[in-house]
Amino acid sequence: MVLSNITAAVFAALIAAVVVLILGPIAIPILHKLKFGQSIRTEGPKSHQVKSGTPTMGGIFMIIGIVVATLACAEINTEILLALFILLGHFVLGFLDDYIKVVKKRNLGLKAKQKLLGQIIIAIVTIYFATTQLGIETDLWIPIICENLDLGIFYYVLVLLVIVGASNAVNLTDGLDGLASGCMAIAAACYAVICLMDGHFELMIFCAAIVGACVGFLKFNFHPAKIFMGDTGSLALGGAFAAMGILTHTELLLPVVGLVFVCEALSVILQVISFQTTGKRIFRMAPLHHHFELGGWKELKVVFVFWGVSLICGIIGLAVLIQ
Repeated sequence: MVLSNITAAVFAALIAAVVVLILGPIAIPILHKLKFGQSIRTEGPKSHQVKSGTPTMGGIFMIIGIVVATLACAEINTEILLALFILLGHFVLGFLDDYIKVVKKRNLGLKAKQKLLGQIIIAIVTIYFATTQLGIETDLWIPIICENLDLGIFYYVLVLLVIVGASNAVNLTDGLDGLASGCMAIAAACYAVICLMDGHFELMIFCAAIVGACVGFLKFNFHPAKIFMGDTGSLALGGAFAAMGILTHTELLLPVVGLVFVCEALSVILQVISFQTTGKRIFRMAPLHHHFELGGWKELKVVFVFWGVSLICGIIGLAVLIQ
């Protein structure tokens, strides 16, 4: 039984990768023709200016790969449907955000209130089905001490914070060629193992599909990138990351496995607070990857170091779970 599920997960990863590899050469010229090009911040590293006009919204064929592979290899149950709902809900938000920025030429995309409203709706639906259909309790598993703390109604607030935090954190990490897709592949692979250990076999297949899609996307997104995933992909992947933590009831493992995402988000939060209160910046530029770039690191060095940190954090997350 376990072996067959592992086999299904491997097939899901392969299918997702193949779908992305097939769709990439088809989609990239179309996006070029439609002039769905990325705008580059002028205050950012000067080496990034050559990326202006590179097609974005590559997340479209990433999500197609994930959905096709999951539906083909997993048994469709409430858990899988909920994971796909969270993924696709954020995909819609990201697509609208990219569409407004790229097609409508409104640089800010969706307003923060509109995006938050969408995430709140996703969180409410998630909470309802997770508690009523999957039987997820309102207790919080605390790693290391392996105790459960009943949060009561505050657990619902936690779910909202996890969904908003994870989706935005992955979104902020998507700033260098291959950075977000590589880190997400590692995090999803880690959660595939967690799902295997906890008996969430269908969710393991979903995680494996994400690994395959991210690895396949690196063919086009690794430096020098031929396409970016855009908010279409990064918000969706962030939502999927939140789903992994919520559906396995390991919410506190998310910041361990996804420490790179957490640091990227915190760098932006701290930068904004510091500048608004003191007029000074803590970092050369936020998110954190730009701080290292402006400090003299080459883009590839930043990406490889962050991948390495992600791998170490994934191993630590697994060690915490099995201790």
